[in-house]
Amino acid sequence: MSALPASLEISPQATPATTVTVPGSKSVSNRALLTAALADGESRLRDLLDADDTRVMIDSLQRLGVPVQRDGADAVVGGQAGPLRAPAAEVDAGLSGTTMRFLLPVLAASTGRYRLTGRGSLLHRPIQDQLDALRQLGADVVSEADDGCPPVLLNAGGLSGGEVSVSGELSSQYLSGLLLAAPLASNETVIEVTGELQSAPFVLITLAVMESFGISVEREGFHRFRVAPGAYRAQDFRVEGDATAAGNFWVAAAVTGGTVKVANVGRASSQGDTRLAEVLEQMGCTVSWTADSCTVQGPPRGELSGGEFDLNDIPDQALALAVAGLFTDSPLTITNVYNMRIKETDRIAAVATELRRIGAVVEEGRDWLRVVPQASYRPARIATYDDHRMAMAFAVAGLVLPGITILDPGCVAKTYPGYFSDFARLQADAGVVL
Repeated sequence: MSALPASLEISPQATPATTVTVPGSKSVSNRALLTAALADGESRLRDLLDADDTRVMIDSLQRLGVPVQRDGADAVVGGQAGPLRAPAAEVDAGLSGTTMRFLLPVLAASTGRYRLTGRGSLLHRPIQDQLDALRQLGADVVSEADDGCPPVLLNAGGLSGGEVSVSGELSSQYLSGLLLAAPLASNETVIEVTGELQSAPFVLITLAVMESFGISVEREGFHRFRVAPGAYRAQDFRVEGDATAAGNFWVAAAVTGGTVKVANVGRASSQGDTRLAEVLEQMGCTVSWTADSCTVQGPPRGELSGGEFDLNDIPDQALALAVAGLFTDSPLTITNVYNMRIKETDRIAAVATELRRIGAVVEEGRDWLRVVPQASYRPARIATYDDHRMAMAFAVAGLVLPGITILDPGCVAKTYPGYFSDFARLQADAGVVL
């Protein structure tokens, strides 16, 4: 799509009726890229997301000697049949937490000297829990500034395997990275998760991708995982549509009383973020599913019920749901989402600030957010904090409220460069047969 302007005003649209096809899942894409790089031959990844986060992962793999070529909507990856072989490299993960937290353990299973860095908010996102776990497996790894955040210095000599514990309190990505690297260890790896695991469904995505590439993991719930040494096998693999992105379109239907079908995210999805549609159903929407699609129809005039919702398993959907709280018949409370505070920005604080800018009454705590709807709101210029999810979620408010302007809309390039082109369908299409 063409470059977006510095700001973008959203025009209200009372009852959109349209079908949207979202791009490939970022979560699945970056896991598949990495497992394909470790596999025993050439893999084709179909419908791979083409966005900043996947471009960063591809660039990092290429710097590490892995041949990756885009082929239209696909990518072809030349697997290394085991650990990556570059003897030294600097990896720039940009803003991509998955690139940083997945590549680090995989490089620890290799042999060489590496520096992993990034930019902006990634340099303030904690990684100490993963460093501590890697040291238990024999890795020589430190935070360069000794602050528990990137850049990270790694003197890799392979992973020994054995017993390791990792905290689940801040991010499931630490565990996912260890799981992805564990088949490369010299011995069986047993991973114990301490504390409450955040975003557990994302670990299921990791296990599903690993299974597709030939690695099975034994587990006891989400607290104990056993991984034997093994070889990833090259695959022809299709990436499913992004359920997190789909959530914005489902909420758009909910708040306008419209109908939106996401054509490539359905019951067969491995992504836990599809649960947002079930939350919207509890709030008064009508939801219909097929294996590959989900259609949400909002209640008449978008009259949604409030309530309290634990989104620990789907914290990335909390932004869109918080925006829906502008239009509920009673307060909407989102709980158990502390790790929203250590994403691309402190999302609890950012969402609260921007909702207040519109005129909502918002309360927040360490791990919760409450939106108290008001009878009227005011126009606002919405700051996005270099956070793609902020831009996507708050655009939905502009479908109902006049005068909502999104600042730096181009930040959506991180995971969905064409978001505002697809979003325009909500404003252009009415009466479309779904």
